Amino acid sequence: MQLSEIIVHKIQDNGSISFHDFMEMALYYPQLGYYTSNGNPIGVKGDYYTSPQLTPLFGVLIGKQLEEMWEVMGKGKFTVVEYGAGTGKLCRDIMDYLKTNAEFYENLNYCIIEKNLERKENENCRLPEKVSWHDSIADITEIRGCILSNELVDNFPVHQVVMGEELMEVFIGYDKNFIELLKPASAALKDYFEELNIILPKDYRTEINLQATRWITEIARALKKGYVITIDYGYTSAQLYREQKRLGTLMCYNKHTTNENLYTNIGSQDITSHVNFSALCHWGFKNGLKCVSLTSQADFLMQLGFKECLREMTMTNKNIIDAVKEEAFLTYTLLLDMGTKFKVLIQEKGMTDN
Repeated sequence: MQLSEIIVHKIQDNGSISFHDFMEMALYYPQLGYYTSNGNPIGVKGDYYTSPQLTPLFGVLIGKQLEEMWEVMGKGKFTVVEYGAGTGKLCRDIMDYLKTNAEFYENLNYCIIEKNLERKENENCRLPEKVSWHDSIADITEIRGCILSNELVDNFPVHQVVMGEELMEVFIGYDKNFIELLKPASAALKDYFEELNIILPKDYRTEINLQATRWITEIARALKKGYVITIDYGYTSAQLYREQKRLGTLMCYNKHTTNENLYTNIGSQDITSHVNFSALCHWGFKNGLKCVSLTSQADFLMQLGFKECLREMTMTNKNIIDAVKEEAFLTYTLLLDMGTKFKVLIQEKGMTDN
């Protein structure tokens, strides 16, 4: 049975479902969801690229940042927790770089939290010996180090809301096709905007990512001392709730093209929404995380020596023409294209004692 049919039967049997539940099924339904099926969504044959897939340089620069954090923390044991490692590409590139620092590598513990069981089974044997797989951050004790995610939060299922006479939530029904219905929003959704001091104008449609607030709360409590690096595309509240965004930010990715057809190709296309970094800062602060910086991916990489590392990497190519082409391509994609779209949020906990 196709996933769309399973969702239709659920609606027919139990009534309309929230958009949140629809999105969760579309992305994570066992064996049939976009992220739980057998296919690999990343790369030439997939639906989109990520920075680690383009070049190992991205992992090298993340490794440099982790190395700097380790030194600031006085060295010693250091745990990296990576959420949603996907193919494990970023992990391998980071570890390859960190092996060049024998003292750090000796003290390093690298943990991956991954929902996709098949990825665990397929990639586990291909990752370095210091890497362990976990179902939840609750399984990892005494985290002193850095919690890392790259393009994770934008794929959390979101609640879709519309401001009418009061805040309304979008539900999904079925009448020959999927249809949208509006129902009064729950107290939790209303509280989200009250916490952020946001008043939506009439007829404004947007998303609320309650899972993101729970996630940042959970990792803030799990981190004993250190940092959180969140890399994703999104905005602050001031940027997110402008007139230009009054229809929301939901988008689908399919075969390297984008569309807004949320109710087609269910389970075979990605569904994302932009991250509200103000929400991550707010709920992080409530649970002990201090916001250190929020910057573009381009600025983040430049501060870590992007140009110097890129030149060193490309110059190992004996063909000077190919080296110049590679340098131009990576400069454009990582700095000018993805570099301006993606943000890097760094938060810290317990660092005032240093």
